[in-house]
Amino acid sequence: MADRTVASAMHRVSLDAMDVRIGISESPQVIEVELSDDTDRAGLKTSIADAISSGSMLWVTDKKGKETGVPGSKIAFVDIGTTDADRRIGFGA
Repeated sequence: MADRTVASAMHRVSLDAMDVRIGISESPQVIEVELSDDTDRAGLKTSIADAISSGSMLWVTDKKGKETGVPGSKIAFVDIGTTDADRRIGFGA
C-alpha cells in the first residue's frame, strides 16, 4: 500500500479513514477529500492549523493517491468527519 500523507509547508504526517471538507473563502466552492484508512486525525488538525497560521499550502492526499493543494490563506472552514459509509440518516441515526 502506498504511503498516504498530508503536508503543510515542511510538515508531513500520516493520515485515518475519514473525509475532509475544506471551504474556500470568498467562494461557494467546497473541496471534499476522502482520506486513507490510516489517517492520523491529530496530525491532520496540526497540518491544517499550521497552513492557516503561516499562509502556506495545505497538501492533502486522498485514498486513491490524488493530491489536492489549498492555500492556507484561503481556508474558510474545515469539517473532519467519518466516511459516507459510516454516516447514518433517518430516525435510527
